[in-house]
Amino acid sequence: MNLSIKLKPLIISIIIPLAVGGVSALLTMNGMQDFKNIKQPPLSPPGWLFPVVWSILYILMGIASYIVYTKRKTDNRTESALKFYVAQLVFNFFWSIIFFNLDAYLFAFIWLVILWALILLTTIKFYQVSKPAGYLMVLYLLWVTFAGYLNLAIYILNR
Repeated sequence: MNLSIKLKPLIISIIIPLAVGGVSALLTMNGMQDFKNIKQPPLSPPGWLFPVVWSILYILMGIASYIVYTKRKTDNRTESALKFYVAQLVFNFFWSIIFFNLDAYLFAFIWLVILWALILLTTIKFYQVSKPAGYLMVLYLLWVTFAGYLNLAIYILNR
């Protein structure tokens, strides 16, 4: 078992999802203000919790992608796994814009279902390359499942 850490790829791997989330948050800042004024479903967490949870999840997925990336010379499944990872990051980025800026709650929910499927596939593919990388994605999958509940409930309560 090789435990050597390549610091530069690790940092880049963590910065990528944090940057995706950060830029998305910047682009949706005004929409998030409006979000406070809509009807919220039961179990809605306080607003301060979202950036905390997302930051943790982005760091975990960055570490997971780093683990998979470092296996690229010894495992031919890494390319496919990383393609799904990039696809889910793209869907993750645009969900916030659809939900917060466009207030298109139903379309955002449909988009989120696709995102959820991409995260599940990424998690499976990461797990096939490295069990720890797959496990690091599970909290993200669970959080997006919860986000799906919130998204659908917000659509129902605010149409």
